[in-house]
Amino acid sequence: MNPEELDAYETDLELALYREYRDVVQTFRYVVETERRFYLCNQVELVPHEGKDLYFEVVMSDAWVWDMYRPARFLKEVRVLTFRDVNIEELVHDDAALDEFLKKG
Repeated sequence: MNPEELDAYETDLELALYREYRDVVQTFRYVVETERRFYLCNQVELVPHEGKDLYFEVVMSDAWVWDMYRPARFLKEVRVLTFRDVNIEELVHDDAALDEFLKKG
């Protein structure tokens, strides 16, 4: 595979991942960003652990992970340990748009 073919392949994967994200984001409540991954989930718990160093344990349930190389992006439970920043945001959905989205499915 030459470099141009590899670039085209990765571009196609990224586009497919974005389209999947766009289709599923309405079904999740939280966005969680760590230094390595981006997640959507419906339940999240952040537990700080103090000792010699401070680190965080992030436990997510009913999750979707942004990773174009992963064949299964829907996950029952995710546990992340990190010394870095964790960003958790609660999504605001337009209820009318969500109802319309669910009717399509």
